[in-house]
Amino acid sequence: MVNDKIGVYVCHCGGNISDVVDVYKVVKAVQNFPNVAVAKEFMFMCSDQGQQMIEDDIKELGLNGVVVASCSPHLHETTFRKVLARAGLNPFLFEHINIREHAAWAHKHDPEGATEKAIRLVRSGIAKVSKARALESIRIDMPPQILIIGAGIAGIRSALDLAKLGIEVHLVEQLPFVGGRIAQGYGAYPSGKIGTELIDELVEELKKEKSNIHLYTNAEVVSIEGFIGNFEVEIQINPRYVVKECDKFDEAIEKCPIEVLDEFNYGMTKRKAIYYPYPNAYPELPAIDMNACNKCGECVNVCGDAIDLDQKPERKKIKASIITFATGFDPYEPKEGEYGYKQFDNVVTLPQFERLLALSNGKLEYKGKEIKDVAFIYCVGSREREGEHKYCSRYCCTATINAALAANQKFGVRTFHVYRDIRTYGKYETYYEEASKNGAVFLKFSPDEPPEITQSGDKLIVKVKDQLTFGEEIEIPVDMVVLSVGMVPRKTEVVSMLRVPYSMDGFLQEVHPKLRPVETAIGGVLIAGACQAPKDTVEATASASATAAKASTYLLRGYTELDPFIVEVDAEKCTGCGDCVEECMFGSIELKDVNGEKKAFVIEATCRGCGACAGICPEEAINLRGYTYDQLRAQIDAMLEEVEE
Repeated sequence: MVNDKIGVYVCHCGGNISDVVDVYKVVKAVQNFPNVAVAKEFMFMCSDQGQQMIEDDIKELGLNGVVVASCSPHLHETTFRKVLARAGLNPFLFEHINIREHAAWAHKHDPEGATEKAIRLVRSGIAKVSKARALESIRIDMPPQILIIGAGIAGIRSALDLAKLGIEVHLVEQLPFVGGRIAQGYGAYPSGKIGTELIDELVEELKKEKSNIHLYTNAEVVSIEGFIGNFEVEIQINPRYVVKECDKFDEAIEKCPIEVLDEFNYGMTKRKAIYYPYPNAYPELPAIDMNACNKCGECVNVCGDAIDLDQKPERKKIKASIITFATGFDPYEPKEGEYGYKQFDNVVTLPQFERLLALSNGKLEYKGKEIKDVAFIYCVGSREREGEHKYCSRYCCTATINAALAANQKFGVRTFHVYRDIRTYGKYETYYEEASKNGAVFLKFSPDEPPEITQSGDKLIVKVKDQLTFGEEIEIPVDMVVLSVGMVPRKTEVVSMLRVPYSMDGFLQEVHPKLRPVETAIGGVLIAGACQAPKDTVEATASASATAAKASTYLLRGYTELDPFIVEVDAEKCTGCGDCVEECMFGSIELKDVNGEKKAFVIEATCRGCGACAGICPEEAINLRGYTYDQLRAQIDAMLEEVEE
């Protein structure tokens, strides 16, 4: 069947197009092209008047296809599809031709060439629509259930926003306690609250939403199957060996004979095998580190059956319509010898310094020595010229100055800041100003000549060529050097289960930073917080709330509609070779037995319409709806036809 009454509409775009492309010539060139019933130009096709023009022509002329030549389809393709729907025409009998970016803007110094290119592009669109067929969106039910992986500040915030809307949330945390990295922070900006205080506030909200939030700590995702609206997830809940309340937990912890380095404090203190990471940690039951525990039974003697040293892992299956990753980040771990790290005792990272601030009272001490002068070295593990971390971690400058201000105000510490650039963006520029007024010294270094750290007696010497004094070499004796380390992406096995794409920097990749900032290329999989990119607490919680808002648009409505541009298999042509199954990166094609023969079948909900399988099929048994072989060949033929002068 051929669509033989096609309407063509060419937009001036207020001069963005018509200042370069002769839109009148375009209209004249295509008005007699095969299957064109009407061709018109208008100043703004996306305006109410422009839309009404198309709608009226569809109704009055009985159009069975529409081509609009205007700006990017990212902006108005949906707009014009809705026009077709309002006029009673299938919205997918439409082609949006971009002659602004692809012709006018790309060839603004060659108007004749731009016009000819526009004509060819429009003709190709007409040819494509002439062979289009009516398609229907794919409707998928979306029960109000979501799985959030990661119970840090972003995961909890997103869970709370959703639970308050009545949505059932499954919140999975790999560690025995919630809070993530923010719980280890000191003096979060701009609130000034200790990281654990922020988590305490979220936990109080969490307790009020217990009916809608199912929290699984010390748990990990074992497998994920399914697709948007129908994910089936299996998790393993690892034993914490403390199974119920006991009013003598403090005594049990005190009597535990085993001590190990405390990872919560980055190894600067020790903890017992049975432990809380910090006071008021949640859940309120302590956990037992079985890698350290020798099963001496001292804790059992104190708390009896509240502790089960033989507790086994449990498996649980969860159904979810949407999955959100809020898996966070890891701080960069400097290499041994990098700016003296692990070479000199008093060289620490910024996260370690923040824990030191939280643990210190009266005076700032480290390994028995009072700290009075501190040098901060910026951009450690960020903005690398070679290696994986070429990106700026963004939060580090503000976090470093914030920690320096806290050290100065709480302990009277004098601070020196050895930096490449200061990026206290937004309102946090005031932190930089305040630090300067409080006597902080800022010295700028070139990446070609980074600072050097040596030791002289009980002092560390920071040698830097200060760019602000035209390369003067300055030596700064200090008690401690703090390396302002960036965020590095956390790679988890569960991400690979869903084949979520990574960005060039190694973080999880959104579809579009402005148009679809919390969605991934995998349908029904969203991202929140610093797993997407380096973020501070304000940005992470804003991202989490945005993710919750996006998820709720699906879950409260109860269904979603997907574009029909997916592949379909011609069973008569299919030989069951399996090439398409191997080629599909989304696992959307499977072979099934049909009357004793293998045939390819498409899982519609997971197909992304990339067309890779169609391209590799030796029998042309696979077609991409809306981009069939017949349509593509017709487009090529139309585009190659000569343009009359």
